[in-house]
Amino acid sequence: MNHSMHHTPHRLLGAVAAVAMGATTLLGTGAGTATASERAQCERAERPIWSEGPSRNVTAHGCDIPEQKHRWYVIDIDTLVQPRHTTDYLDEDIAGTSTLHDKTLRCMGYTKDKHAVNWFGCVPHLR
Repeated sequence: MNHSMHHTPHRLLGAVAAVAMGATTLLGTGAGTATASERAQCERAERPIWSEGPSRNVTAHGCDIPEQKHRWYVIDIDTLVQPRHTTDYLDEDIAGTSTLHDKTLRCMGYTKDKHAVNWFGCVPHLR
């Protein structure tokens, strides 16, 4: 039996997201629910707001990510900046920006390069 043909869905999703984001290293996709001691902590993050709502991707800096084997990552963010785009194109005008403090997100996984952690599959704020 060829074991290389058996991939778990979260690995495939992570690989697709890493390629789509041009990330250098795919580091994590979880497999359960995180406890308080397993939460990631990021100093600053940016999450665009599009016409249909918040992006499912978050770019963060200054992150401490504990090792875990859970399906979802819980990320506590000190400062979350949310530019509101007037259209669904990055190069278009921004209608305004909101800055939120002490927010928590849940995300399916992340990729990481020298400058940032790119969280993907993020759902709306927990608090």
